[in-house]
Amino acid sequence: MGTNVSMYITNIATNPAGQFSGPMVVSMRPIKRDQIVRAVQVTSRFPATHGAPVHIGDPAAIGIRDIAAPDFGDAVKIYPDEEPVFWACGVTPQAVALNCKPSLMMTHAPGMMFITDQRDAEYAVL
Repeated sequence: MGTNVSMYITNIATNPAGQFSGPMVVSMRPIKRDQIVRAVQVTSRFPATHGAPVHIGDPAAIGIRDIAAPDFGDAVKIYPDEEPVFWACGVTPQAVALNCKPSLMMTHAPGMMFITDQRDAEYAVL
């Protein structure tokens, strides 16, 4: 697609930790309806990374007003045979930082995540 993943600030609260609190940010990928169960099965094996989706379906249910206008990243087309599927996103700390305004914060750029020499199987729980 040549785009960065769509990311949205939600109405899902994170668990506060000291001064840090704020909304969860989710990434969204449209998934063909007949592949959603498999996507959940595959991703739920890796709770130490993004894990299973936090929401499937109606974006309004998690506070997203306009699926075509992501807060971060690029909008993607959702075809009639697809459903929006949402995962917890590593951009959540940036949303939390907007609330607590730390004097210094180091983070990542969307799509430029952690790199390791560990294999996926080392993170799997099943």
